[in-house]
Amino acid sequence: MEIKSKSQKIEEVLTKGVEQIFPSKAELKEIMQKKRIRLYFGIDPTASKLHLGHTIGLKKLQEFADLGCETFLVVGTGTVLAGDPSLKKEARKKISKEEILRNIRTWKKQAAKILDFSKIKIKYNGEWLSKLKLEDIIDIASNISAIKLFQRDTFRRRIKEGGTVWTHEILYPLLQGYDSVHLGVDLEIGGTDQVFNMLIGRELEKKMEDKEKFVLTFPMITGIDGKQMSKTSGNCVWIEDSTDEMYGKIMSIPDNLIFNYFELLTNTSLPEIKKIRESKKNPKYLKIELAEKIVEIYHGEKAAQKAEKEFEKIFKKKETPSKIPAFRTGKKEISILNLLVETKLAVSKSEAKRLILQKGVKIDGKIQSDWKAVIIPEKGTILQVGRRRFAKLL
Repeated sequence: MEIKSKSQKIEEVLTKGVEQIFPSKAELKEIMQKKRIRLYFGIDPTASKLHLGHTIGLKKLQEFADLGCETFLVVGTGTVLAGDPSLKKEARKKISKEEILRNIRTWKKQAAKILDFSKIKIKYNGEWLSKLKLEDIIDIASNISAIKLFQRDTFRRRIKEGGTVWTHEILYPLLQGYDSVHLGVDLEIGGTDQVFNMLIGRELEKKMEDKEKFVLTFPMITGIDGKQMSKTSGNCVWIEDSTDEMYGKIMSIPDNLIFNYFELLTNTSLPEIKKIRESKKNPKYLKIELAEKIVEIYHGEKAAQKAEKEFEKIFKKKETPSKIPAFRTGKKEISILNLLVETKLAVSKSEAKRLILQKGVKIDGKIQSDWKAVIIPEKGTILQVGRRRFAKLL
């Protein structure tokens, strides 16, 4: 086993899964070789579950922690009140404090699958942002030109399309930027969608504290349908997905995402990824290897092996899963839409209707095409949505 020098370890952390470093990688590497740097990764609690897109930043944060850096996971309990406008065509819906608390209730447990909290501290930026007085906010804002804020791509696009930019959205990058000032960090890491916000923080820290701050960005991951991974699109792989669900989702990704997933979502080193790429294996077998690695991170090696066998049983042998969630309706007859909702195969009747029209619903192996149908529930009936979701009636 090769023993890497400190310089080699730093080089790997600043290379694997990294899009860009401001002002330069060479300068950051030089400083990291001289001192223990202080850095953070921030994430707003807009949902109760974390998906694999979130894990890119969490994994990178852990890599810095393993190098001995002073690292913080900043949960945006303050910034989320303003709502990050990054890549949004319209303002985010306002979120209540109750919803924030509900969302972060299980965050530490989810993040602990990646983060070692003996090395990383959690901070909640609402603790300092909520204490800012009017004069503090004016002081912060006086360091950034309003013209610069309106030059943001997101805002310019909205204005060009006849949309609206709200004042609280302009405040968002200032509030996120102030996190850097409050924490006195040397580095902030985040996705490419956060470049504007992080550079505002860099400017604030320079002007308010006369301190240089580096910015490291990593690519945004695309979901299993090839589009940006987000909770609203339904294309996410969630940290809390079951082994079979996670494995099946990874197996369904487009072939062109395979190596992005290897680099951004697994612990596979760059030299190993290069060997895998040069092997020119059939994409199917590459996905099997990828799915096993990702499932192993969140569920363990044995669970990954079991998920592979279950996947083969369902998709290759066309058999039903070993374990199927069972439901009792207690009704003599029920509409197919309500049945899909009650068995949790659809979140709403509108989604159930869409699934039926897309010929994605089967009952006992037969495709259902009538969304107005009324079903007489019988014990042992197997419901199927798509290729991976099943339910059995009791």
